[in-house]
Amino acid sequence: MRRKLDGAQLRGFAMIATSGFSTQAGASIGSLGFSTLTPVGVVAVRQIVAAMVLLPLTRPKPWRYTARQWWPILLLGFFFAGMNSALYIAIDRVGLGTAVTIEFLGPLAVAILSSRRRTDAFCAVLALAGVGLLTRPTPSSDLLGLGIAVIGAICWAGYILTNRVVGQRVPGVQGTAVATVLSSAALLPVLITVVIAHQPPWQAYAFAVVAGILSTAVPYSLDLIVLRRISATVFGLGMSLHPLFGALLGTVFLGEDLPVIAWVGIGLVVAANAVTLARPSTPQPDSKTE
Repeated sequence: MRRKLDGAQLRGFAMIATSGFSTQAGASIGSLGFSTLTPVGVVAVRQIVAAMVLLPLTRPKPWRYTARQWWPILLLGFFFAGMNSALYIAIDRVGLGTAVTIEFLGPLAVAILSSRRRTDAFCAVLALAGVGLLTRPTPSSDLLGLGIAVIGAICWAGYILTNRVVGQRVPGVQGTAVATVLSSAALLPVLITVVIAHQPPWQAYAFAVVAGILSTAVPYSLDLIVLRRISATVFGLGMSLHPLFGALLGTVFLGEDLPVIAWVGIGLVVAANAVTLARPSTPQPDSKTE
């Protein structure tokens, strides 16, 4: 049984890692369109693209949903728009690595609150120490940008918990697709305003489209599948790979310069994952939504 659980845990970790890398790769590419399309405009385009990808694949039938299914879908749509808008605005102000690291406080809070083992609590503290080393706010820091990233962290925590409920109540990834459409509709007026005011070049739209595929369609689907199979604690701590991917991609592709102490913080975050995933977590009962 232990071997079986370990295998499931490793598969879950692989999916989390793929989701994280895809998300941050999309964010780094999408940031190239900030100057003309604006961060929220890029988010709007990526949400529209994600909806166009997910709808044909899932073919949801929302008219059949009950009130018990609708309310978490509506809430998930809100968190989609809030989480992504806050992240991209923060990236524009404080950089990819820093913004993603601060937003990790959301998954970290989920991990702490859902933990039932001392080891998980220790790993959460270890990851929190890493986050502290990575951010290190100073009087000269962009406090508004840091605050927006914190808002994103709150939305990220809400996304994790709500997506878990959607996965239990709605078949497949139908709930994710519908929530993506709702968030797209909410951001559409912003996109129209930006297009009229700035008239962005086609390259900006291309960057946003790639971001929509890598940062929305791929990770949302993977996250929903993973949340069906592992605890919120393991998921939340596994998500701490996001700062690592964000820092690496920010350094390589966006020219962001992180000091040595920041990389020490990354090491602590990764160590928290390694310790957590070294032990099998309590399996979650399967949720069958036919």
